[in-house]
Amino acid sequence: MITRTRHVYQSKLVDPDTEWTCRRLQILLGAVAVVVLAMAAGGVWSVVSMLTGSSSGDGAGSDAAQSAQDQLADKQLPDAPLEAAQPGNLSSGETGTLEIPAPMEVGEVGVATGFPRTPEGALAQLAAIDTTALTSASVRVAQEVITAWAAPGGPTAESWSGVQGLAALLESAGMSSDAQNTITIGAEPKMGFIKGTVRDDFVIPCIDFIITATTASGQPQQVAAADCQRMVWQDGRWVIGEGEEPAPAPSLWPGSQASFDAGYQWLEVPQS
Repeated sequence: MITRTRHVYQSKLVDPDTEWTCRRLQILLGAVAVVVLAMAAGGVWSVVSMLTGSSSGDGAGSDAAQSAQDQLADKQLPDAPLEAAQPGNLSSGETGTLEIPAPMEVGEVGVATGFPRTPEGALAQLAAIDTTALTSASVRVAQEVITAWAAPGGPTAESWSGVQGLAALLESAGMSSDAQNTITIGAEPKMGFIKGTVRDDFVIPCIDFIITATTASGQPQQVAAADCQRMVWQDGRWVIGEGEEPAPAPSLWPGSQASFDAGYQWLEVPQS
């Protein structure tokens, strides 16, 4: 029998007397998990109506579709404490793998797109939207992202929680709203699952990211941040759909036993 020793990886804390402490960053990025990545957009009901051939006055089929979508979105997922999002013990157990498609092109505001009309395609598109907005480290760019990737009736450049959350993060770090040369924010989608689907044009994917923030004078700090959103197929692409944001997914350090127990699977892009 071969005995394997599991190592516990802990991130170094910066000087607690400085403003940018690890705990401060984790609190801020914990807010990012709930606020910055909680993006909602509009248009799902009009898409359902268009694809089913129902008119706005034909309420029976449309109401049924809305009910199914809302029930799926409102289904509660397990909660997790902030500590579970921090780097920690890795499990020696196993979980599954979700193969997500590679993008076929670069769309508006540099967001990767061209994903197929499948649940995995919806997950990949959400990852691309979230990643582009966060890693820009620029409120202006985040505003451009939501303007391009919110369906009609969705959040605006002023109201979008992604813009507000990124602005709060930069402000708390004492930076300007365009801090691309001052802070580097990385967002790597590591794990995920499909919460459910309604027909083939409505998907709620959930993604568990590793968020890394590095200032010019500081050490990189990491935390997990999860996002679930309503994704709808509109005009040949996936966008974030209308309605109340889904019940949040737990932010869990990827590879921990808690992440496996929550149903997360590793995300993998097949090699061509």
